[in-house]
Amino acid sequence: MTTTTTAEPMGPSQASLYQQLRGHLAALKLTAAAEHLPAVLDQATAEGLSVTAALERLLALEVTDTEARRLAGRLRFASLPSPATIEGFDLDAAPGVDPALINELATCRYLETATNVLLIGPPGVGKTHLAVGLARKAAEAGYRTYFTTAADLAARCHKAAIEGRWAYTMRFFAGPTLLVIDELGYLPLPAEAASALFQVISQRYLKTSIILTTNRGVASWGEVLGDTTVAAAMLDRLLHRSVVLNLDGDSYRLRAHHAATDTLRRATTGTARPLQ
Repeated sequence: MTTTTTAEPMGPSQASLYQQLRGHLAALKLTAAAEHLPAVLDQATAEGLSVTAALERLLALEVTDTEARRLAGRLRFASLPSPATIEGFDLDAAPGVDPALINELATCRYLETATNVLLIGPPGVGKTHLAVGLARKAAEAGYRTYFTTAADLAARCHKAAIEGRWAYTMRFFAGPTLLVIDELGYLPLPAEAASALFQVISQRYLKTSIILTTNRGVASWGEVLGDTTVAAAMLDRLLHRSVVLNLDGDSYRLRAHHAATDTLRRATTGTARPLQ
């Protein structure tokens, strides 16, 4: 007589546990962890990792992915006009700039004290490059950053006033920890534009930082803004807690032109001497 025995009910299979774990990660929106789970489990088996070590490795991948997404979002919001970096700035071509000061600004510690940075110099010496590089460092450090030109800021404020969105626009420009205002002085500003710029600077005063680039010395800001009283009040707020860099030297574009000419001369004449 044959006796049939019933097997003990089996617990969830390894495959089922794996699918449940993937489902949990997906439900928690830990997409990077879910994506890398198979590889981490394989590594845990191959390397004999403990459960704690395997979890740390898995969650570290999720943290890295999350930080990368957040940085990408901050950079999109920042609206930087170029991929310029502090590391790519040619300090040798800017003898008046202290490398130690640039390195200090790159730490972003000035943002903690709502210190402003004024970059003053003729066109082409790297003011915008430095401003973009510092803005990039701020975004990388986790600070909300926004880049605009003085003309675009003025135009946006003018449109907001017409459309009844003035308060909203002022809140927008007050929000970022770092606001970069590029190219003040390149185009004349009408009275209402100068007033808008002053109000943006005033509401950020001693609260958040501004980087401002200009080709005009502070003594001529009254001419730029069309009102010496507004210019004085604006400078009073900007300079109260600030770092001022005066840049000089040959234009970046002229240096690039000279370098290209030298390369062409060497290729065609075999000498670096100017053609006679």
